[in-house]
Amino acid sequence: MSKFTIIQLCLLTLFVRTNSFSDPNDGFQSPLLIKRHQRTQLVATEFGEISAVHIGDGYIIQFITLEPNGLLLPLLLHSDMVFFVHTGSGVLNWIDEEKERTLELKRGDVFRLRYGTVFYLHCNLERDEVPDKLRVYAIFDVGKCLYDPCLRTYSSIRDLLWGFDERTLRSAFAVPEDVFGRLRDAVKPPLITNAMPRNRTQGLEEETWGSRLAKLFVRVEDVTDHLEMKPVVNSKKKKKKKSSAYNVFESDPDFENVHGQSIVVDEKDMDALKGSSFGVYMVNLTKGSMMAPHWNPNAWEISIVLQGEGMIRVVNNPSHQSKNDSERFKVEDGDVFVVPQFYPMAQLSFINSSFMFMGFSTSAKKNHPQFLVGQNSVLKMIDRDVLATSFNMRYETIERLLGAQKDSLMLECVSCAEVELSRLMREIEERKRREEEEIERRRKEEEEARKREEEREREEEAAKRREEERRRREDEEAERKRKAEEEARKRAEEREREEEAARKREEDRRQREEEEAERKKKAEEEARKRAEEREREQEAARRREEERRQREEHEAERKRKAEEEARKREEAREREEEEAKKQEEERIRREKEKEAARKRKEEREREEEMAKRREEERQRKEREEVERKKREEQERKKREEEAMRREEERKREEEAAKRAEEERRKREEKRRPPPQPPIDH
Repeated sequence: MSKFTIIQLCLLTLFVRTNSFSDPNDGFQSPLLIKRHQRTQLVATEFGEISAVHIGDGYIIQFITLEPNGLLLPLLLHSDMVFFVHTGSGVLNWIDEEKERTLELKRGDVFRLRYGTVFYLHCNLERDEVPDKLRVYAIFDVGKCLYDPCLRTYSSIRDLLWGFDERTLRSAFAVPEDVFGRLRDAVKPPLITNAMPRNRTQGLEEETWGSRLAKLFVRVEDVTDHLEMKPVVNSKKKKKKKSSAYNVFESDPDFENVHGQSIVVDEKDMDALKGSSFGVYMVNLTKGSMMAPHWNPNAWEISIVLQGEGMIRVVNNPSHQSKNDSERFKVEDGDVFVVPQFYPMAQLSFINSSFMFMGFSTSAKKNHPQFLVGQNSVLKMIDRDVLATSFNMRYETIERLLGAQKDSLMLECVSCAEVELSRLMREIEERKRREEEEIERRRKEEEEARKREEEREREEEAAKRREEERRRREDEEAERKRKAEEEARKRAEEREREEEAARKREEDRRQREEEEAERKKKAEEEARKRAEEREREQEAARRREEERRQREEHEAERKRKAEEEARKREEAREREEEEAKKQEEERIRREKEKEAARKRKEEREREEEMAKRREEERQRKEREEVERKKREEQERKKREEEAMRREEERKREEEAAKRAEEERRKREEKRRPPPQPPIDH
């Protein structure tokens, strides 16, 4: 059995089977992987930026980038900060034991600042060559928050100071009100700014106050003056041993073979890490290599990819109570991946590029990772019979399995990352296919359920209509019966009324007959009396007729005169009414003309107002269009500048990768034994 087959068999046995996976382009993200674009941006200016990644509830990784001559203004740390310098160079200033300390930083430096420290950071500006950005990767142990709102990892010194009222600060600094007013009204600078102030026209009195303010927190004269006007003092002359950084590129690796090298920085290597919660490590795998499967017994690992790309395998549930699900994911420059304590893992590089990553372990003490494969395999310490029973394999097979691999820690694994990637892609395609089938199945089920629901609704509607029809018929029948009963009752009442009316008519008839007989008797008596009376009346009528004729003639004459007088008054009244009518029509005509003129004036004013509004709207749109074009032009320029910066950064990174590859090739050539002279037989 070949060496490569043994490795494949070992990996197959250890990784078991994969049920969960992630791919950055697939929309699914593993909780153990944070892609570069998922960072949360905290600060962004033209002189630098800060972004962050939260790891669980207790840890924060921050990515601090300063442009050449960029300045991170003074901050007060709320928690320990361990950091690694990825690129560039700069100067770190901090307060330690009421003294300012200075440390020159360069690529590969590791250092720790304790909580409660005030520090600021400056990126160097090299005049003779293209300067690199200062990139610092820092980890913070924020722990649990016992107070709401929680403090962040650090606070700005300026914000701490200006939290007090003006009177308190003026009394504390003993400065005149006019000086304090000018300082108070000054525009707040961004957290990351340029170390060279553009305006140096302030008065001497204000400079003196600024110096006192700076001395209060950083024990130096003006910070910006120090960075702008004075060269940085050589840190080797000022710093003590406990304030020196540890550089991973200038130290011998803890392990190295043809497949790569690794280095671990803990409290034994660096005094500043004593009492800290973090250690630092860096791994560089050559092409087609693998960090052997292993787990960490004492700490979590939080890794950041520095160069290249690779595949990561992590066993998710290392417990006998559940199946061993594992995750595989591809990582590249800037990605963060996390491996919890006791979770087995393996890192693999591709055959076309090396794979370099650094990280922070959650313990500054020696970690002693436990390897499953290679010369240092923990399996070799277990009784072979027990191991054979555990794997359900023969003793001889276990012996061959454990004895075939001659390397340790870093192993050859040609095309393993590619195989993992292709397997990942196949699983992604299979998962997509299953998801599409599941979506199609759910769609069909939903369609069938919808149809069943519609059918049920139609049946319910039909049943409802039938119930309504039944109720309507019952109501109609009840109404018909009620009307019939009402009609019968009315007919009975009508019949009773008719009988009562007939009875009343009969009584009336008898009463009328009696009254008629009595009336006839009275009529005869009356007729006699009327005859006598008529005679008397005829005589009186003749006399009245004569008097009436006389009165009528007199009345006719009076009426004729009165009618003549009334006719004259009526004609005068009609003339007056005609004149009043003409005056009223004239008044109404004048009022209508005034109303029409007022309406025309209001309409003209409304038209003028509308025209004015249209003109203002047109001017506003023109101004907005001009502003929009200006913003688009500014955004276009920013995008072009950002593209140029990214291109320059990519070129610098490619040059750095070439230099690293050239250095590795030179080291390999130095380690290669010299050719032996041929033996003369």
